[in-house]
Formats: sequence, C-alpha cells, structure tokens
Amino acid sequence: MRLAITRPAIAAALLLAGGCASAQPPAPQSAAPPLPPERAVVFADEFDGGVLDRAKWNVVGMDFWVNNEQQAYVDSPDTIQFARVDGAEDGALVLRPVYRPGVDTRKDRKADFIAGRIHSAGKAEFTYGRIEARIKMPDAEGVWPAFWMLGGGAWPDTGEIDIMEYVGEKDWIGVALHGPGYSGETPLVNKFTFDPGTDATDWHTYAVEWTRDALLFEVDGRLTYRVTRPMVENYGNWRFDNPKHLILNFALGGAYPFKTGGIAKPYNGVPQATVDQIKAGKVAMYVDWVRVYAPLPDTAAP
Repeated sequence: MRLAITRPAIAAALLLAGGCASAQPPAPQSAAPPLPPERAVVFADEFDGGVLDRAKWNVVGMDFWVNNEQQAYVDSPDTIQFARVDGAEDGALVLRPVYRPGVDTRKDRKADFIAGRIHSAGKAEFTYGRIEARIKMPDAEGVWPAFWMLGGGAWPDTGEIDIMEYVGEKDWIGVALHGPGYSGETPLVNKFTFDPGTDATDWHTYAVEWTRDALLFEVDGRLTYRVTRPMVENYGNWRFDNPKHLILNFALGGAYPFKTGGIAKPYNGVPQATVDQIKAGKVAMYVDWVRVYAPLPDTAAP
C-alpha cells in the first residue's frame, strides 16, 4: 500500500477554484518550482484479506429501500464477496447482484434480486481530503452501482457527494452533489465520457479532492468536474463542511437507470438481457481498493 501522494495538478486547480486577491511577482525562470506536499493516508482498505473488515464497514440490510430500486440489500457472502481479479493489485471486493425471486423485504414489497451495500458511518468519517477508489464495472444496462459519501443527518440537509455513479452505459459515468435546494434532479451534475479505447468496464481510479471551498472530481488523475462554494450557493446552502462516510453499493434499476434508458419491463430500469446476465453470474462491481488522504495544506481550515 502506498503511504503518500503528490498532486501538483490538483494543487494548481485548487488555487484556481479559490481565486486569489492579489498576484505575486513572477519567480525568476531559473528558480526551481517548490516540491508538492506529501499526503498521509488516513483510511485505506485494500480488500485483500478475503473477508469484510467490519471494524471499517457496516452492511446494509433489507429494511433499507429507496429510489424504486429493484434489489433488496442483504448481508450475505452471495452478494459481498472477495476474489483475485485480473488487473487488481491483490484481492478485490466483489459486489454481486443475485436473482432470487420473491424476497420478502418487510417493506410492503417483494424483490426478485438481492445485492450488497456497505458504508463506514460511525467507523470512518471524514471532512475534507482526497477520497478515491479503483473500480471495474460490468457491461450490463440498468445496473446502478456507485461510490459516494453521505453526511450523518437527514438527507439532503447534510449533503451527498457522488464520486462515481454508473447505469450500465459503459462509455460514461456520472458525478453529482446533492443538498438542500439542489437534491434529486440536482443541477450540480456532470457526465464524464471515456476516451476511445477504454470504458467503465476497465479498471479506473475515481476520486474527489474535497476542500472547504471546492470539490474537484477526477478519473485516473484527470480533472473532470469542479464545483465551488459559490456555484453551490446559487441553489442552496453549502453542506460540505461536515463529516461524511463512505458508501459502496450495487443497486439495480430504479429512478436513475429508468430515466436514462426508459426501460420499464421486465423490471423498472432493467432489461431482460441484464436479468439473464445476472442469472448467469456475469454481473458484478469490482473494487480493488479505497483510500482517503489527509487534506492538502491550507485547504482544510480557514
């Protein structure tokens, strides 16, 4: 596991995000540029131990249901697995949906699929820093796996950071922010399209650099979307100065995939081809690792 990180490009982008009150005289061209600061790892899970580290993660059960999703979450080795996967540095977390008709969720509904969702609330929560994960997605329309963060209070009042969302259209992924006045159909959303020759079914590192005044989203070290405090405050209060926990989940169908693909049958947002793939065990989200780095100097505190 690496123990430090340097990001000169991000440091420059943060300066642009925050602006400056006055310009400094240019340094002589012969002067060497300052070295970028190293970053301490404040949280990491490499997923190479073969079992879920429950000192770091909680598992969501079937009493949780939102967004008209078609799965029930369960705490099961059928849906939360570990494996050695091609391209992973060592082991990988595998979140796998399973076809299991008629699951009684105790929420006045039955589900025909089970899946996994883990989160770090109460065990690992962060305010500012760099949050990243290396992830590989399935080629299956109508799935809705994600890597994201939530505050500890009522939604959307304590804010949501969607570092990566995927609906099975493998040429792009989405990022978004949600909060009071900009939740649900949030205007603070961006669609990142992969370059030719790669897509979401390859391994990619998805990250956000989170400071007191901006959130900078990246794919493979490439800045893809920047949201500043003034941009957010055009719509509502800034809700990104409070602790947030990590979430990895595999949802299936529901509001976002239905909106994107318009598929209503056999399940809301999920086509028959994806159901067949799930039955064959060919659909999963792979996570090589998750890492959180300390904030950059001078970006976390006023």
